[in-house]
Amino acid sequence: MRLHPGARRGLRALTDPGTTAGSIAPWIVVGNAGGGLALVPIAADGTAGERLLIERSALAREAARTDAATRWVWSDTSSWYPAVIAEGVRVSRCHDLRLAHAILRDSARSVGADALRAAVEWDAAASVADDGPSALFDLDPGAREVPHDIDAALAEFARQRAVISASAAGLRLLVAAESVGALVAAEMHAAGVPWDGDVHDEILTGMLGEREPGNGLPARIESLAGDIRGLLGDPAASIDSQPKLLRSLHRVGVAATSTSKWELSEYEHPVIAPLLEYKRLMRLFTANGWAWRDEWAPEGRFRPVYVPGGVVTGRWASSGGGALQMPRQLRPAVRADPGWTLVVADVAQLEPRVLAAMSRDAALADSARDTDLYEGIVSRGVVSTRSEAKFALLGAMYGATTGDSGRLVPALRRAYPRAMGLVDDAARVGEEGGVVSTWLGRSSPPPSPGWRALQGHAGDPDATEIDRGQARRAARDRGRFTRNFVVQGTAAEWALAWLGDLRARLAALPHVDEADAAPRSGALHARQAHLAFFLHDEVIVHSPVAQAQQAADAVVLAAEAATRLLFGDIPLDFRLDLQVRVDAAKG
Repeated sequence: MRLHPGARRGLRALTDPGTTAGSIAPWIVVGNAGGGLALVPIAADGTAGERLLIERSALAREAARTDAATRWVWSDTSSWYPAVIAEGVRVSRCHDLRLAHAILRDSARSVGADALRAAVEWDAAASVADDGPSALFDLDPGAREVPHDIDAALAEFARQRAVISASAAGLRLLVAAESVGALVAAEMHAAGVPWDGDVHDEILTGMLGEREPGNGLPARIESLAGDIRGLLGDPAASIDSQPKLLRSLHRVGVAATSTSKWELSEYEHPVIAPLLEYKRLMRLFTANGWAWRDEWAPEGRFRPVYVPGGVVTGRWASSGGGALQMPRQLRPAVRADPGWTLVVADVAQLEPRVLAAMSRDAALADSARDTDLYEGIVSRGVVSTRSEAKFALLGAMYGATTGDSGRLVPALRRAYPRAMGLVDDAARVGEEGGVVSTWLGRSSPPPSPGWRALQGHAGDPDATEIDRGQARRAARDRGRFTRNFVVQGTAAEWALAWLGDLRARLAALPHVDEADAAPRSGALHARQAHLAFFLHDEVIVHSPVAQAQQAADAVVLAAEAATRLLFGDIPLDFRLDLQVRVDAAKG
């Protein structure tokens, strides 16, 4: 295959460690054409080179040959990259048109985006998540695929380049970070989380009893069900139907309006304790029991399906396997392969630290430096205990106005006026029907027509106090959403930068000998430390024991680089809780 001369000039991409927003070139746009694929090189000045046709099976080979000097442009990473990974080939950089379209279409900082917004064929949502984000963050269930043909990709890429060129530099960085996140998601699915099925079985058996044939209810759950029916005085009580269960509870004097753990716990009745235990074990059995293990964690790997940008703040979601809801009691089943280890790291108080960085609140940054942030708040005399500091700060970011959080927030406003002012301003904008944006430029969705109609009607002469009260509640709800959006969304951007930098550092480590490989991790990852899991503020790296210290160092250095990339040289550290796990699965 002969490439356009511009395709041989390499520039470091935004997805490389520590790079800044600059002109990235060259690109190769890939898309379907006839029965095969078309690759179109694009020079730095936007000039398209000769259209080159290849067989689909040759994409991995061409990626391996040209990747060092190329950023790949494709419709959707999840549609193109898995086949490349399966051949043991890593793509260093890409531009994901689907993800970039969603960012640029909705960002209040996009300039000249009318043509892009008119390209509605690219308005395809990610898959509906299975990890249950709150209603504020639900995905659009009307998901559909974007176009995968070469002409559509070229046209959309031209539209996106025009918007990026005219807009603030943060959007360029955000699009690059979102795209590298898509690469990471595909790679982690391919590598999988090392999973010890025997340990999983031992946990389930210890908690539930032996596995029953045909996935019948295990003995512990059946026993609890019998106890509950006896205490309800109804041998035929339906425990798994909320309406029927509530009727049974009402008959014995438990006047609950829902079967949530929090409401049931408020009642004193002999049936409550076994009912809560039944619900806990039933949730484990249905969500992560033996049937889940057989489907999602066979042969020593749990391979969830990640959805980058799956919620409106930019946080990831999951559309298969429930990766973002892994119960803590199953964590012992996450075991490195023999001769390998797990490097586990999570960021302490990620969102409060992001708030300090965004607001440039020197006092809050000082409270977080080299220490637990909540303890730092206590040491400055703002509140009396760590739990008060946590309640107060989370309450400020999530808009709590009652209880301990509401009582303590005024003390934070006095101590940290810049940080509190940032979230208070975001809330005010939301309450007034405005749109807020994250640090790099992802914008919140506008209010719905129903919300606007409710606010408009509240101002009518014939509006009742009930109408005005409903409008005020809706405004406050939206203010709580926008208050948190700017912080949670920026935290997601920091995490993407962390992932992208860490991915590059791990890829630079040497390969181990074939004899020391972890073949279940696949051709791309079997001989090298690699990312295996990500959850908002936590990563797990699966590493050969010999590279454990290098992998741990990479995790720390990547966090420092992500902070510099987003916030510059700021006197604030993003503190990591880091551990190297030595337990390994059975050979």
